[in-house]
Amino acid sequence: MTPAGDAAPSKPRAGGLTPRDVDFPAWYQEVVARAEMAENGPVRGTMVIRPWGYAIWERLMAALDERIKAAGARNAYFPLFIPESYLRLEAEHVEGFSPELAVVTHGGGKELEEPVVVRPTSETVINSFFAKWIQSYRDLPLLINQWANVIRWELRPRIFLRTTEFLWQEGHTAHATEAEARRYALRILRDVYAAVMTGVAATPVLLGQKTERERFAGATRTWTCEAMMGDGKALQMGTSHELGQNFARAFGIRFTDETGVQQLAWQTSWGVSTRLIGALVMAHGDDFGLRLPPALAPLEVVVVAVRDEAPVLEAARALVASLAAAGHRVELDDRTDTGFGRRTVDWELKGVPVRVEIGPRDLAEGTVTVVTRHRRSKEVVPLTGAPAAVAAVLATVAGDLYDEAERFRESRTAEVSTIAEAIEACATGFARIPWAALAAGGEAELAAGAISVRCLLDADGTLFEGGVEGGDGAAAGDPPSGGLVAVVARSY
Repeated sequence: MTPAGDAAPSKPRAGGLTPRDVDFPAWYQEVVARAEMAENGPVRGTMVIRPWGYAIWERLMAALDERIKAAGARNAYFPLFIPESYLRLEAEHVEGFSPELAVVTHGGGKELEEPVVVRPTSETVINSFFAKWIQSYRDLPLLINQWANVIRWELRPRIFLRTTEFLWQEGHTAHATEAEARRYALRILRDVYAAVMTGVAATPVLLGQKTERERFAGATRTWTCEAMMGDGKALQMGTSHELGQNFARAFGIRFTDETGVQQLAWQTSWGVSTRLIGALVMAHGDDFGLRLPPALAPLEVVVVAVRDEAPVLEAARALVASLAAAGHRVELDDRTDTGFGRRTVDWELKGVPVRVEIGPRDLAEGTVTVVTRHRRSKEVVPLTGAPAAVAAVLATVAGDLYDEAERFRESRTAEVSTIAEAIEACATGFARIPWAALAAGGEAELAAGAISVRCLLDADGTLFEGGVEGGDGAAAGDPPSGGLVAVVARSY
């Protein structure tokens, strides 16, 4: 028992980190800093992405880019500066982004004739060129992707999760029919985003539709990937939008169809960002730092030489060469002027999936110690069997991380029937509530408690592809949406 008036004893700091269940935000910031992923930039809300963090982003980019191209989109680049008048052409779009805009009024020492906006997203500038490039049905579909940075003035920044400047990809497409545009938006959601999030980042996601209140400014429908983080809060991982003909009408994107009649194009846009790096930290990290799935780890294996002795270093280098020849991303840690314990803590913080330790005693016995990061387990194996042992561990990591995250989400998801029950459940995780139970005003009542409808699903938990009308509980769709379920949660 703690004596009256005394503070409760603090929980031990594993690896020097604040434990997740003591202060999750502090733990997150410490992992990002101590794993050398990123740090704050000189302007509030900006960030410097360090090499370890950027290497993770490069691997995410490669996985996404491969699938985006497989879906038929081609990469291009559009200007950072957008005439302010462009944004005003689509009223809902400018209204949605106005609070976040950074506007340049002076350049070259003079006041500009027209202010320019630093892109918050590129619908307007890209669509101004689509209007030039699209004349005939033969020009469709037009499928464009851009890798770029964007600026959205953030009042409450948090590295990777919400920053004034961040990196992302944004796709923009034009189609001949509404049905074709919808199929493509859903293809991106499933075959690109969900495939990377689940199959590469080992993070389970719910695929659903946003309510009118939550959908992208200027869109007719927004589809989303939602994941649960390690504190039970939701994170919107990526979105794919049907834009209908809103931007086509504003920018005059018309084409002559096969019968010679002029038609407005149907459009989509979609994007994911460096927020995915923050998701990796919060979904998979533990009290010792990152736990990375091998596909995204800058290094899959690190071989740690315990002592600065020639036979040890020679054996370690030979093992590195063998692992590299087997196709693994591997590095030798021969920094023997730094304490062995300090080095192992650093590699745990960075989340390298496998660590192989070799010292004089190991060498004398013809063995090495293989350390599995995500389980924090050790196994002594023959030196000659190390490559096979490493490969066996790497084959288990992603599946283990995914299963663990999925079990956690299910354990923190409550089935409820009233708003009061939903609010109570959202203190620790997600709640699933019938969409009809929110009734008129339900979303506003949740919002007053910092809770939002993350997505709408069919009753069986699958993606609902019909329409959702009305932003506060009134739903209508095709098929009828009376059986819809709303997933509600506190979110980042």
